[in-house]
Amino acid sequence: MRQFAELAGISNPYLSQIERGLRSPSEQVLEGIARALRVSADTLYEQAGVAPPGEQPVDNAVLDAIAADSRLTARQRTAMREVYEAFVATAPSVRKRSSEPS
Repeated sequence: MRQFAELAGISNPYLSQIERGLRSPSEQVLEGIARALRVSADTLYEQAGVAPPGEQPVDNAVLDAIAADSRLTARQRTAMREVYEAFVATAPSVRKRSSEPS
């Protein structure tokens, strides 16, 4: 963890707080973490289930609730988001019933 924090250019205690969900990393810190992991910052945003800066997030109360629940680990949030998105993607489309006869 210390080596990774050094590679990312942040302190070990700060990295620990990010990992435990006590702090949200700034865009600059997230880019340092992405560099250390050799992935893009967009990939990290995607894995975290948040929209990258400048992009409009999808308005979805379920995904917002999953992302906001501090009782879940990052891995659990990712798993729940993936399961929810899979269910939504395969759900039959719901049509509103018309009050007028066809």
